[in-house]
Amino acid sequence: MLNLLSKILALLPLRTVHILGAALGWCMSLVAQKSIGILRANLSVSGLFTDNTAFKNAVSINIKETGKSFLETLMIWQLPDAKAVSLVKACYGWEHVEQALAREKGLIFLTPHLGCYEITSVYYASKHPITVLFRPARQAGLNPLIEKGRTKGKVKLAPATTGGVRLLMQALKKGEAIGILPDQTPIKGEGEWAPFFGKPAYTMALAGKLAEKTGAAVIMAFGKRLAKGQGFEIHLHALDSGAIATPALLNQALEQQIKQCPEQYLWGYNRYKTSNDNFPSPESAS
Repeated sequence: MLNLLSKILALLPLRTVHILGAALGWCMSLVAQKSIGILRANLSVSGLFTDNTAFKNAVSINIKETGKSFLETLMIWQLPDAKAVSLVKACYGWEHVEQALAREKGLIFLTPHLGCYEITSVYYASKHPITVLFRPARQAGLNPLIEKGRTKGKVKLAPATTGGVRLLMQALKKGEAIGILPDQTPIKGEGEWAPFFGKPAYTMALAGKLAEKTGAAVIMAFGKRLAKGQGFEIHLHALDSGAIATPALLNQALEQQIKQCPEQYLWGYNRYKTSNDNFPSPESAS
């Protein structure tokens, strides 16, 4: 079903996809009360919208942006490489990439669930090779669609396993780039509890360890969704050496990035979950 939907969306203009996505987000808000509860709770914890009216507006906007994110991802997975890249209307901070490549120590892209996080690797891979860490879907039938959709241009995928981490290390040692979703909750034993907008979140340690071992440059990447389906802007921000040395520092860097465009962050993602057996509680970690 998703494969068919993806093919249909690829035939439509991005503006139409975003209109449909906003409508989907609104519809889901009526039936997926648990997800909307997480979205509201996480946005409240952030403290970014203290005024009641501003908070309600932020929730409403974020619901629509979440729907846009879902459908645009399916669309991009089916688009030919050149057409997907053409959706990028501007890229700010590319000089950081050129400087990193000149050092030949590798480049770590940190792409949080902010804006269109699929478009950043697609754009980079149209120019240079990049190995992207990914976690296979729980529904095995979706993996062919996901893997085909994400291996555009010079993208290589590395599963979130020991073997996948070796692939990331190999790419960095060759002076190439890797891509990581830094706000994705790691499995038990592969992260630490660290404050994220003031509340403990189980946070990956991998990105900091890779940076320390290789001396690779670290760049935060954000694909900003433009209004009225005009496309995307990619914003690249270089982080200082040691800026992600610990999960706590990594979360601080993420917070600063999210504050640039909080309405496009995936607040519905449950970063603070503790009920799953895969995750220790903050109390047991202290």
